[in-house]
Amino acid sequence: MARTAVSGRLGERLRWRVAQVTGRRAESASAVTLELDVPDWPGHLPGQHVDVRLTAEDGYSTQRSYSIASAPEKGFLELTIQRLPDGEVSPYLVDELAPGDQLELRGPVGGWFVWDQKQTEPVLLVAGGSGLVPLMCMVRAREAVSSKVPFRLLYSVRSPDDLLYRSELRKGSPGLDTSYLYTREAPAESSRSAGRITPDDLVQHGWPPDFEPTCYVCGPTGFVEKVAAYLVLLGHAPERVRTERFGDSGG
Repeated sequence: MARTAVSGRLGERLRWRVAQVTGRRAESASAVTLELDVPDWPGHLPGQHVDVRLTAEDGYSTQRSYSIASAPEKGFLELTIQRLPDGEVSPYLVDELAPGDQLELRGPVGGWFVWDQKQTEPVLLVAGGSGLVPLMCMVRAREAVSSKVPFRLLYSVRSPDDLLYRSELRKGSPGLDTSYLYTREAPAESSRSAGRITPDDLVQHGWPPDFEPTCYVCGPTGFVEKVAAYLVLLGHAPERVRTERFGDSGG
């Protein structure tokens, strides 16, 4: 019976579902958030992603994976998509998909890179570019359940124009500390000049290792590998450093 139940749950996650776009909003010049109505969506865990499939009139089909941005909710989810200059799918999703349109999705996918509201230890979130999306899902889930677990978010982005969720992060929430690093162009009020993330940044804006935080790192492959190595070098236990990465073209 247990095997049958597990098989059934897996079958549900592997099944393609029809989602309808109910809204869209710009997050930056190159990114939008799509609001999706999925009547039989079972909900998800903060940090999971979905596979999105598009099929052309001639039958050609292609799919990509995208992190879920919204807090868990049955029948509804949001995806934040960053347009890639040479992308096959993202330009269509960002520039052409409109309310009323449909797409197929499968999931939720992933079980390691997730935050559970039962966790009580401090949390460090380190995002590179659009790697913020699944971490934002964790931030929103924390607020939705009124969790008192302290979160620290360190967001590395190319320039102020590339910031995602600008207004929401500026508003903030109790127990969430957000810090920004700019790699190419820093605003005039920034106390740090533009440059890539360093161990000192993680010391200044992260948690001490003896606090035993769980660290979630998401972004381009090179960024994730460097941050994870820095965290271990600083004394964080490797098993407490969870990573999610995408190709260099995504960052």
